Amino acid sequence: MAAHKNHSLVARLRFAIAGLRHGWRTEKSLRTHALAVVLLLSVLAVLRPAVVWWALTILVSAAVIAAELFNTALEHLADHLHPDQHPQIRIVKDSAAAAVLVLAVAALAIAVALLISLERS
Repeated sequence: MAAHKNHSLVARLRFAIAGLRHGWRTEKSLRTHALAVVLLLSVLAVLRPAVVWWALTILVSAAVIAAELFNTALEHLADHLHPDQHPQIRIVKDSAAAAVLVLAVAALAIAVALLISLERS
């Protein structure tokens, strides 16, 4: 186990980028969320809201992408450890997917709040 610890920063960045690449190639929902982030940034560039709105939307967008990556990792681990369908594994996978859903709904709520805020100003 110790052989997998204390890698250089460059090596750790390579591992992280490999995880992003894998997620991008294999997870349609990750690509969908990434497209939503690009669209969101385009809308922010046009609307030019206060900096706090940029911070909020970028933070929640990053959280959604991170949750999607955690969900992917958990699903792969669960499938590796228990390839057959099992009720407990299903609960694990459904709960991870629910975490992504909760963050995606929060992101939508922040977008609505932003639009309401801009409409009032």
